[in-house]
Amino acid sequence: MDFSLSAEERQIRDTVRSFVEREVMPLEADVLRNEREGSPGLDVDTVRGLRQKARQSGLWGINTPEEYGGAALGPVMSAIVAMELGRTFVPFSFGGSADNILYACDEEQKRRYLLPTIEGERRSCFAITEPGAGSDARNIRTRAVKDGDGWVINGEKTFITGGNEADFVMVFAVTDPDKGPDGGVTCFLVDRDMGWKSEPIPTMGQWAPATLVFQDVRVPESNVLGEVGKGFQLAMRWIGQGRYMIPARAIGAAERLLSMATEYARTRESMGRPIGDYQAIQWQIADSHVEIESAKWLTLYAAWRVEEGMDGRHASSLAKLSGAVTANQVVDRVLQIHGGMGYTKELPVERWYRELRLLRIFEGTDEIQRRTIARNLLKGHVRIGTIGD
Repeated sequence: MDFSLSAEERQIRDTVRSFVEREVMPLEADVLRNEREGSPGLDVDTVRGLRQKARQSGLWGINTPEEYGGAALGPVMSAIVAMELGRTFVPFSFGGSADNILYACDEEQKRRYLLPTIEGERRSCFAITEPGAGSDARNIRTRAVKDGDGWVINGEKTFITGGNEADFVMVFAVTDPDKGPDGGVTCFLVDRDMGWKSEPIPTMGQWAPATLVFQDVRVPESNVLGEVGKGFQLAMRWIGQGRYMIPARAIGAAERLLSMATEYARTRESMGRPIGDYQAIQWQIADSHVEIESAKWLTLYAAWRVEEGMDGRHASSLAKLSGAVTANQVVDRVLQIHGGMGYTKELPVERWYRELRLLRIFEGTDEIQRRTIARNLLKGHVRIGTIGD
């Protein structure tokens, strides 16, 4: 059992960390100021410039197959890269990638959608969540009805990440109500100029999702992604990947926050002593470190299972639940350690407090993860006490 990284893997990790510290973290003050003024975290030109610098540093297409010009680092290193990116709250990710299900495109669709997305020329969004079908993705109601040589889509999607900026959407609609998710849901590639509309949803954090409305939107048969009736399987493939990447980024945030708390505890004095001398502070720091390390290894284990071609669904649910809960517990303690200053917008702690709360809701709520974990145990899909299986 070897937990070490190879020399090449350490170099990648250190390159990412150096880039984040040198190029991204200095923008944190700008992001906070922009937020106070009601502007986006980063303007388009800044993001474009950062991605160009990242590409010059070899940080392009982290998850993208080599045949498309990517690095194809694999799940474990992708999770480690996400941890490094999570050390800053600046809304930035390396370019050169596309949603994993876009690789199901046929050759013509690759030319129109996949390749331009990888190059950053087009922006996509994934739309399955509906007002009446959040955690219950099997309950979607958006309909696509066959009409001549195409389909007509009607329905509404909500809380769609990137929906305000995307110029095409991967939308999931019911094509056979009798079959439901087991053969009755299809994924369509729908350009914005085909007629769907988006409305922003205000939130307590930087995340700016959208409501998407489809009213008699006509889509040609050639825009079916994959096969008719096989959309739900594509949706689960998309969701499954995110469940170990989300806690990875949360771990990076929690580690940065804990570093801030330990430094503050060394320098902030109360009653003539650094507050770090007091047991009440020490226990919060110790508990945070234990929880972060636990969540980190659960996350890397989930990524490792996927990398080895094993079923990673249960491990990913463990990682998602642990990472989300841990990040929220840590940021709450860090804010408490900073006292009144932590509550102000002068420090980034309160922003992280708002941002990290989302982790317990999107891509599968805490309650859904607990349901999945318990169900796997009760039905015997997972055995307790196994090592190396």
